[in-house]
Amino acid sequence: MKVKICGITSLSDALFCETAGADALGFIFYKKSKRFIKPSAADKIIRQLSPFTIKVGVFVNEDPGRVNETADKLRLNCIQLHGDEDQEYINKISIPVIKSFRISSGYDFFNMRKFKNITPLLDTYVEGVFGGTGSTFDWCRIPDDLKENVILAGGVSADNIQVIMNEIKPYAVDLSSSVESEPGIKDIAKVKIFFNKLNETRSSKW
Repeated sequence: MKVKICGITSLSDALFCETAGADALGFIFYKKSKRFIKPSAADKIIRQLSPFTIKVGVFVNEDPGRVNETADKLRLNCIQLHGDEDQEYINKISIPVIKSFRISSGYDFFNMRKFKNITPLLDTYVEGVFGGTGSTFDWCRIPDDLKENVILAGGVSADNIQVIMNEIKPYAVDLSSSVESEPGIKDIAKVKIFFNKLNETRSSKW
């Protein structure tokens, strides 16, 4: 199972998360986000990261041309879309796409199956919020045939990572608020606790 830590805003946080074991780091280019970072600032961080770390640009209802331009300039590995982007929009993106789906109590997972050439990310629906809620949804509602192909987000933390790995078994998890001291600022102690718990769970499977 892969781990992505999102909402990176500083080089020190990026390097620490990378060293701790993050497979991917997310940079949010949505100006209304509490974790917004300017592309120019993200570029300075990305230049210092390992070539083996996946760099993800997060956008919400942005012009696709601007998304591609940013991805090219910053040498991003993939794009994460958290808005109302449809298949026509996704077809215009030049690099791999992670598409977020906000899951409510009555969400119909058939809607997700309509999309092609994406990696689905499942987040918790909160009205007026496009991500980073820190809230979980009922993971048991995820269809069994989808679990191993999704990125699970929304309230992922050290407290539930064992359950996620043993019962849900997603392709990856995406977390932010559970390892922060405040939005956009990672808490080193919380990051350590998360990866310690993750590694303990991995070891117990052998």
